[in-house]
Amino acid sequence: MTESYVILDRDGTINVDSDAFIKSPEEWLPLAGSLEAIALLNRHGYKAVVISNQSGIARGLFDLAMLEAIHAKMLRLTSQAGGHIKGIYFCPHGPNDNCDCRKPLDGLFLRFAAEMQADLSRTFAIGDSLRDIQAAESAGAKPILVRTGKGEKTAIDNPQLNVPIFDNLYDAATHIVSTR
Repeated sequence: MTESYVILDRDGTINVDSDAFIKSPEEWLPLAGSLEAIALLNRHGYKAVVISNQSGIARGLFDLAMLEAIHAKMLRLTSQAGGHIKGIYFCPHGPNDNCDCRKPLDGLFLRFAAEMQADLSRTFAIGDSLRDIQAAESAGAKPILVRTGKGEKTAIDNPQLNVPIFDNLYDAATHIVSTR
């Protein structure tokens, strides 16, 4: 049997988002219940993977070493909450770089699926923006919108969205584990 995964967006889903970008470990602050949500998913047999656009690199706001420091903090705090993130995939490109990995394109989803032998049709993908939903749908994953970060505005601006919507990552995780 293949392993079960949940794909998580980072900014606005796991941690507080900022229009000025998250540029340092000090600026990376987990949303209430998000790390516990990852631990809950893990306890129910799901492996968590983060897929995130990080155009701050292309914009010169931070470098790869700083991104690694931010992710080290995320991994450490997740571990302290009893959870584990199996992998982190990120797009370092800007919106005009014509890459295939920047959401709403599904390049990182497909790379993750190939590397982990994951069945995207059985994989939930949780995010707070329309591009998260679009990338998940394009890749054949099961999108979920959370109202944290840009999620409330995304839900209001896109009333045609036909995806489950939850207040936060913990509520989404509770839903996922109840479907098992």
